[in-house]
Amino acid sequence: MGRASNAKTPVRDEDIGRRLKDLRKRRGLSQAEIAAELRVHQSLVSEYERGTTRVSGTVLAAFAHILKTSADELLGLKPMKEKKVPGERRFIRRLERIEKLPRRAKDALLKTIDTYLAGAEAHGR
Repeated sequence: MGRASNAKTPVRDEDIGRRLKDLRKRRGLSQAEIAAELRVHQSLVSEYERGTTRVSGTVLAAFAHILKTSADELLGLKPMKEKKVPGERRFIRRLERIEKLPRRAKDALLKTIDTYLAGAEAHGR
């Protein structure tokens, strides 16, 4: 016996993809960073986020680990928990301001930040 045509699918690939994308952005991660963690190409992460490629159980578990959430939250079986980080709102406002800068100014600022971070990491600060 086949499945009834009017049966509702409990979890849609597009909804999982939307939650993956939303949470990735809230965590401040790029598709390339997620892809590196998953050891896949960035285009596959894009396909997952668009819901054009189904996320396997193992990949879903890896996403949950990387995004510091549960598979149930990614599947939409439980509501997403808002994890607040102290100072997060101020940081996000600054990022939004940086995003509005002309490309040249943005690139210069990011290069300065990268240089500072590299120096701080080298000195263990």
